[in-house]
Amino acid sequence: MKFPVIQGGMGIGVSLGRLSGSVAACGGAGTISAVGIGYRQADHFKAFLESNLRAMEEEFQKARSLSADGVVGFNIMTVITDYVTYVKKAVALKADFIVSGAGLPLELPKYVKGTETQAVPIVSSAKAAKIILRTWKKKWEYIPQLIIIEGPEAGGHLGFKASYFEKGEKESLKDLLMSVREVIAPFEEQLKEKIQLVVAGGIVTPEDVKAALDMGADGVQMGTRFLATEECDADPRYKQKYVEATEEDVIIIQSPVGLPGRALKNPFTLEGAKDRMRCRNCLTPCDPATTIYCIADALERAVRGDVDNGLLFTGSQVGKIHSLKKVKEIFAEFEAIL
Repeated sequence: MKFPVIQGGMGIGVSLGRLSGSVAACGGAGTISAVGIGYRQADHFKAFLESNLRAMEEEFQKARSLSADGVVGFNIMTVITDYVTYVKKAVALKADFIVSGAGLPLELPKYVKGTETQAVPIVSSAKAAKIILRTWKKKWEYIPQLIIIEGPEAGGHLGFKASYFEKGEKESLKDLLMSVREVIAPFEEQLKEKIQLVVAGGIVTPEDVKAALDMGADGVQMGTRFLATEECDADPRYKQKYVEATEEDVIIIQSPVGLPGRALKNPFTLEGAKDRMRCRNCLTPCDPATTIYCIADALERAVRGDVDNGLLFTGSQVGKIHSLKKVKEIFAEFEAIL
């Protein structure tokens, strides 16, 4: 990688092969989101798992066609139904890495150890990092080369309780970084190698990237900034909402899968779902008998361009985005300041 920048995985259908391949071609790490990835497949509801696995291969090949030698991987949430099957597919495709969060990916090394695919956990606390490292070392003799620390300013599902945001108290990304750095020190000593720490959440501009590196991070993960690019795989109407958004448009919601999330205000988030959609059985915490709406349907409606009746996840600093850019323009800005 030329740049210490990972493009965050965004589903459903936001970060697919075109975006991730373009990022990889510019010297960053491109991430394809596996959740609901087959939503464009004709048999998506009849053959949900099969259509997703087929789409994983198609999108990975698309990314590789744009960047044969760049770094491309998958984001596979631990709460996704058939998690192990998706992980095995990514390994079979020889993805460079699998980023895994929304829970503790304690079994991930079982499937990647000895392969060309690196396991990259996402954590939101030093406690989570310690549990993962201890388990991976004890059960699999595996220590990750890289950990992503996602802070409270990130978009989408968040690794913090809803009460955390209600209190208005926010642990800084630097404090999180330092606490995780302390936890990993004994494991680095055993590994005889440094574990790279990448920070995420609220990082949009080149100045944000530089600030993160200056405070001691080895790299950054950015999602929302890459959403507002020409190469992003979402509908143009969807991307335009992020260009137009201000800080006042950002709210914390309660996801139907039981996690707080950060999204843009729109009629859907303010008024709620008007009807109950078909269940894909895509996330294990979701109970279709009690959930207020299907999050997969809500995300899909938005990414297809129905921005009033869908869910638009976003990072807290979306107001810093003022125009749609090409991926290469964003990396040119990084090169000018880093």
